[in-house]
Amino acid sequence: MTFLRAVLAIVLVCMLSAGYFLYGKWQALSEPRGLRQQVVTIAIPRGATFEDTLALLSREGIISDILSLRVYLKLTNSAPIVQAGSYQFNSPITPLGAIEVLRGGAHSDKITILEGWNRFDIARAMRAVPALKLRTDTEALPLLNDISLISDIDPLARNLEGYLYPDTYFIVERMTPKEVVKGMVTRFRKVWKEHLADQAYQRKASIHEVVTVASLIETEAKLEAERPRVASVVYNRLSKGMPLGIDSTIVYASKIDGKWRNNGKVYQSDIDRRSPYNTRIFKGLPPGPVGSPGLSSLKAALNPESTTYLYYVRNPYQDNGAHNFYSSAAEFENGVAMLRNWEKKQANAPASTPSPAVTSSPAPTSSASAPIAVPAPGGLLRPAQPAYVRDPLGVSSQSHPAATKPKPATPTKPVNKPAAQAAKPSPRPTRVAQSQKRRNSQVQKKSTKTSSASTRRRRR
Repeated sequence: MTFLRAVLAIVLVCMLSAGYFLYGKWQALSEPRGLRQQVVTIAIPRGATFEDTLALLSREGIISDILSLRVYLKLTNSAPIVQAGSYQFNSPITPLGAIEVLRGGAHSDKITILEGWNRFDIARAMRAVPALKLRTDTEALPLLNDISLISDIDPLARNLEGYLYPDTYFIVERMTPKEVVKGMVTRFRKVWKEHLADQAYQRKASIHEVVTVASLIETEAKLEAERPRVASVVYNRLSKGMPLGIDSTIVYASKIDGKWRNNGKVYQSDIDRRSPYNTRIFKGLPPGPVGSPGLSSLKAALNPESTTYLYYVRNPYQDNGAHNFYSSAAEFENGVAMLRNWEKKQANAPASTPSPAVTSSPAPTSSASAPIAVPAPGGLLRPAQPAYVRDPLGVSSQSHPAATKPKPATPTKPVNKPAAQAAKPSPRPTRVAQSQKRRNSQVQKKSTKTSSASTRRRRR
């Protein structure tokens, strides 16, 4: 009996001790703790787990007993989801108060890079972030030209174009613009290694060529399902030595020269620009990417569909950016005619009639600087010059000689030309120009008027 009482006494003492210990721990979770300064700002990096966050708070002196806090959150199932960004902790603060700060979410600036953006767009977005303290876009551009960040994977790169991965990036306290740019490149490296590196190695495709093609696909294909098909058009035209004639390369060339007017209109002077990025004048791929491709475009560049398509035209009966694809010039012209007929009907339809958005260009005028609808490659242009291009996926070993030295640029002429001087446009795989038929009709009317006047003079 005495032994039993002794055991019960020991158990009772242990229980009381345990209860006192747990009560002390509970009190500690609710006890305010002074911090090293009145406000402590902690930056939670992207990808950090809750355990990583607790360890960071402990190192900063915001919490002292991680184990007790972890047990409490486990028992109450109240662990918060931690977002990347900056958090401010006011002194004094309790451990449970610190958890509430985390639960409230991050308070930080962020920058979102959209798929298809080029470095000029990204520089403008960086300037708009107050925390980066950039006064102008041009302050960010030199950082976007730092090829030391990618020289080990792309020795041909002229800048970071194509390697600034489209995503949302959080700007934490004291982060510099250079660190933000490095984060974008690091993100690209991670995506490339996880999803693309093995395929590129198997296909013996260089990262420079894959990213360049992917940037073209990104600017041409709105629908993810169409991107492998658009990739097939790019590769098919390359293998046949046809100019790509992609509008985004013309726009990019104008931006490089500081001549882009940023009004969404392509001018004759843009089309005539003798830039290696102008894929209407020079055959083959441009010297490098023209924007930031997303993962689906990068995958499409490595996995194009097997087709014979050489052209595509926007499908006028779908308002989601879909295209119709063609293998012959005759089919392409029929597709263009269908699009133009649809546009004509929409122009004559009542304003209340819903219709897909149509990008229209002003009618050509006699002014040399007037905007025009982009014609097919060859139309209104000097003959395309051959340029070296290596098959991006090693499909063909054929290469083309380097481009000949360009002739001095001539002043831009009005779009409307006599039929004898107008160059016959060849089809292109991008958005088509205004109908050549319309211009020929205008010329025909002009010729008829001239002929009638001559007849009247002879009669006199």
